[in-house]
Amino acid sequence: MSGETPLRPAPADVVVGIDGSPSARTAALWAAEEADRRSRPLHLVHAADTDRRAYWSDAGTIQAAREAGRDLLAETEAAVRERFPDLVVTRLLGRREPVDGLREAAGGEKTIVVGSRGLGGFPALLLGSVGLGVAARADVPVIVVRGGADRPEAGSVTAAVRDAEDLGWLLLAAAEADVRKVPLRLLSVWNVLMHVGDVATMLDDLDGAAHRRVYEVKTLADRVREWYPDLTVTHHVETGTSPPGTLVGASAHTDLVVMGRGRRPLGVGPSLGRVAHALIHHAHCPVEIVPAGFGTRGGGAP
Repeated sequence: MSGETPLRPAPADVVVGIDGSPSARTAALWAAEEADRRSRPLHLVHAADTDRRAYWSDAGTIQAAREAGRDLLAETEAAVRERFPDLVVTRLLGRREPVDGLREAAGGEKTIVVGSRGLGGFPALLLGSVGLGVAARADVPVIVVRGGADRPEAGSVTAAVRDAEDLGWLLLAAAEADVRKVPLRLLSVWNVLMHVGDVATMLDDLDGAAHRRVYEVKTLADRVREWYPDLTVTHHVETGTSPPGTLVGASAHTDLVVMGRGRRPLGVGPSLGRVAHALIHHAHCPVEIVPAGFGTRGGGAP
């Protein structure tokens, strides 16, 4: 396990990106519910990208874009307040492009929420380019809101785990389950094909490898219970040749899937593995991507 000690995460403010698309409106209302659940403020952000667009647009066009952004923020705030009248809501009309604008608004502590689709052909996209960029590059957790707005609650949070190194971000998944008052399920997909070709004798010890994976996941579950003794934590290791497919299938039966994001190769550039890609494009529920190292600092035990 890493030498860094995990910290029990405190509830964070919620930042949501809006661009006028139906997906972004759904994300804003979902983010408002999340902020209300956490008893934290909601920050509405529209990144107008006027700094970059100023190179090819005249002053009148830039002013119109800013006025449209202000109107969009006001309309979204009104919709949020209709459902959550006591929620603290702020509005930010940013001048930067959306990925950097959302990252800047989040600082190093807030949670970013984005919709699963943007406005095709418009500079302020949310997933594709912007949602994908934020999920890959943000230094804070990013939640991509998937699934229908009227999707019934499943009553659980699912964490897609691999090994003991996942404990840091896993505590964030536990916090999500704890604030919802629902069980946390640790799900690990053990792909037998990953061992083929490693060592010739490895195939003679597949049962042993599978048992080691089960033991690691059980140990993770036990550690989470130490931090959250009142939380119901279950664990399951499923064998299969397609971890993305298994996790996408599991997303149909949970309220939120949480997974860690791998470290960037050589420390530079965005990094999203194929499992994360599959989930944020095909999951049936919101997906939270937690960057490597988030939630761990040098510190004490629980």
